Amino acid sequence: MKQESLLDTISSQRWLKTAGDALQPAVLNAFAAGGTTGKRLKNVLHGTWLGFPLHPALTDVPVGSWTTAAVLDGMELLGEKKYAPGADAAVAVGLAGAVGAALTGLTDWTGTTGKRRKAGLLHGLLNTTAAALYATSLFLRRRKETRGAGIGLSMLGYGIMTYSAHLGGHLVYRMQTGVDHTATSETPPKDFVAVLPEKELAENTMRCVKAGEVNVLLARKDGKLFALHHTCSHQGGPLSEGDLLDDCRVRCPWHGSVFSLEDGSVVDGPATESQPTFEVRTHDGQIEVRPAKAGKA
Repeated sequence: MKQESLLDTISSQRWLKTAGDALQPAVLNAFAAGGTTGKRLKNVLHGTWLGFPLHPALTDVPVGSWTTAAVLDGMELLGEKKYAPGADAAVAVGLAGAVGAALTGLTDWTGTTGKRRKAGLLHGLLNTTAAALYATSLFLRRRKETRGAGIGLSMLGYGIMTYSAHLGGHLVYRMQTGVDHTATSETPPKDFVAVLPEKELAENTMRCVKAGEVNVLLARKDGKLFALHHTCSHQGGPLSEGDLLDDCRVRCPWHGSVFSLEDGSVVDGPATESQPTFEVRTHDGQIEVRPAKAGKA
């Protein structure tokens, strides 16, 4: 199926929207109910502490383990019974890894909307189905008379997992989910350029300006000037339309990611990538910016 056909088919499924409308706020409310601990746990599962999403790294565990199990099962079916324990162990390791992949994936999914949310929900449901088949397979493998059925369920689960991985590729490469949206081909200025008359940026306000080809967020807070890349690294939200918070922070209007104005670091997810920062100065009544040098906020 072509990429456009697959995504169009998914987008047309009303039941995915209905299910997402019910599940997404339930998950977010569960984190919120945990207060500060819940917020910290959410950030850990997003991977804000790593600087990149945790979910893709954890998916390698079930994919790799179940691929190993498929190979060893094939050897067993060819008469090599000595590979049976290894296949069973690989199935069990894959199930353990699937728990972590599911928790991180569900957390990342709460920061999606529209087509991304529908495709992500279907991706999760397919992976849940595959995991259920593998869990049943592991149980059936324990008895000689049902071992063949267990291997068969593993093969079915592997097929579903493979298709789900294909859909996951669409989410990343086609729909740009989980990528850094500040990593563009736009060319920033090499030196300071004037972007706004100083008198046009009042205290406790922010706005979007243009520096070369790059949109920049200018903010004045607590008597200081700050400049970040205007496009949220998470899903490309316009930071100037968000909230200017205390302690020199800004909240994205789309999914609630919070960034430090001082160094662009992620304070709260779902974002995992920091915002590129700009040096700011005033000259002849103009606010000027240029990209911050490496290692300098």
